[in-house]
Amino acid sequence: MSALPGSAEGTAVTGLDSSPVDASPETLAELPPLTEQARAEAREIIARYPEPRSALLPMLHLVQSYQGYVSPDGVALCAEELGITKAEVGAVATFYTMYKRRPTGRHLVSVCTNTLCSVLGGRRIFDAVAADLGVHHDETAPDGSITLEHAECLAACDYAPVVTVDYEFYDQQDVGSARALVAALRRGEKPAPTRGAPLSDFRGISRQLAGFSQYGDAAATAAAVDTEGAIGPTLAGVRLAAERGESAPFLPAADRPPAGGAGEPRETVRPHGRSGDTPGKEAADARVRAADTPAEKAGAAGSHPDAPEPSRRSLADKDDGTDTPAGTGPGTSGQGPAASPPQQNRKG
Repeated sequence: MSALPGSAEGTAVTGLDSSPVDASPETLAELPPLTEQARAEAREIIARYPEPRSALLPMLHLVQSYQGYVSPDGVALCAEELGITKAEVGAVATFYTMYKRRPTGRHLVSVCTNTLCSVLGGRRIFDAVAADLGVHHDETAPDGSITLEHAECLAACDYAPVVTVDYEFYDQQDVGSARALVAALRRGEKPAPTRGAPLSDFRGISRQLAGFSQYGDAAATAAAVDTEGAIGPTLAGVRLAAERGESAPFLPAADRPPAGGAGEPRETVRPHGRSGDTPGKEAADARVRAADTPAEKAGAAGSHPDAPEPSRRSLADKDDGTDTPAGTGPGTSGQGPAASPPQQNRKG
């Protein structure tokens, strides 16, 4: 069974979803083939892993580096080399947003529109760039220069608003700077990222993510090693603490109990039964007494059974439980109000 990508049949065959894809003869003719060199590199990736199917993620980046997206041919190559079904490959390719399901532009521009970036102007940046390009999310400009996408988070909140181009960072953007960046990319320029390696293009970075150098020789590879960048926002907290003479309290490792409560003093976990309190309250009292720091003491006190209940909240395990006790028959778990006993018919 064969089918064009984007069709219902294509979904069943390749595992990719049936969202619209340009499958015109012109587009398919322009798609670079997956050569024997690509297949050899796929096998090189597989050899890195003790379990062959673990190689699937970098293999998907590899086919993107050749064709600009995960094409049906790319899905088939991965399935053949790994000995798995195309549906299994498609399930992975459609899960991660870094794998594209339709042809991409020369560059991938991602605009963070998550909370902090959005509050500081990320949404305005996206709308302005989208208007300039005449596209929406996950669409490519007519000239093939740029694919634009929303990014849920780019993990750089201290540099918000953030834009990435082929996953390289352009920090603290505004509408004007982002529009200028996109205009330069459309002219074929490659503005230097705020930090990190020099800009390449989407296929180049995909090759790098597959574990291969995207540069022609060792000198070019060495020149592309991450450069120093301004990390002022990241170190702002450290700088302010130094100026104010603030520091975290020293906690000697020898005095700290191992994780999980192992090694905790016996009295904090084994109630002695001499106080007249419940075992839970005895243990909680012991934990409060054993706390070494104000933070630990506050935490122990907050979890104590005698701690005041949070406002507008009732603790189910404190004083009240379910409306009825659990029964022994089917459907008598005790959850919910008690059922009224059946009425007996009486003649009289």
